[in-house]
Amino acid sequence: MEGIEHPLGERHLAGCLALSRAASWNQNEADWRLMLALGRGWGLSLADGTLAATTLVLPYGGRFAWVSMVLVLPEHRRMGYASRLLRVALDDLESGGLTPVLDATPAGREVYRREGFAEQWSFSRLAAKSVSTPPLTVQGVRALGEGDWGWMLELDGMAFGASREMLLRSLAQRLPEAALVVEGRGFILGREGREARQVGPLIAADRDAAMSLLSAALRAVQPPVYLDLVDRLPAPPGSVFQRPFTRMVHGSRSAPGNEKLVFLVAGPELG
Repeated sequence: MEGIEHPLGERHLAGCLALSRAASWNQNEADWRLMLALGRGWGLSLADGTLAATTLVLPYGGRFAWVSMVLVLPEHRRMGYASRLLRVALDDLESGGLTPVLDATPAGREVYRREGFAEQWSFSRLAAKSVSTPPLTVQGVRALGEGDWGWMLELDGMAFGASREMLLRSLAQRLPEAALVVEGRGFILGREGREARQVGPLIAADRDAAMSLLSAALRAVQPPVYLDLVDRLPAPPGSVFQRPFTRMVHGSRSAPGNEKLVFLVAGPELG
């Protein structure tokens, strides 16, 4: 069945959520609303109105943009829908001078390689229905306060490579029990999801601060929990490996930011 390409908007939210459910991805309505507010998207709808595929781009800082939510309903896969929308997104970013960046699943990695993306670094999705955190003195960990945003945004800009203040402020409101800091050294945030709470990003200047923040957040957040963990931290006891992700950048450019400051990503759809 031939599909019609169109911009994504709020009127497509039900179809977007159906795509997340069909893929067993964690995005809820708040995630889709946030991503549409941060960027723009395209859908492919069938003659009966079914939203069969989506792709989003989230511009960050005028230099690069995240390619996100490349989804197709299972019964309409292998029909070229994802490739069609991906090319629309890449053309849009090229016309704006923005470098495309994404986090790929194993299934998507080869597709993105053929489209000119190169691998940079990787992380792992961990899932936990319960997490037992080891005894740990979490010196200096406290709740995020309004006065923390200045140094947080500076540290996050170094780690991520651009300002993403709107995203971080949204996450701080969505799961306040996970919004924790070690002043001047690191912070952690989170959000509720369709299947589990997602803890991340975790940005820190050193491993000790990162360990303290993760331990404190896992004590505060009700499971089930998803973590997108970079391998510089050990997997928390009780967590189970779900799948790997690979950060990829279009062309020969290096990944933006400083990966050594990143211990949890916000999620492959957000960066």
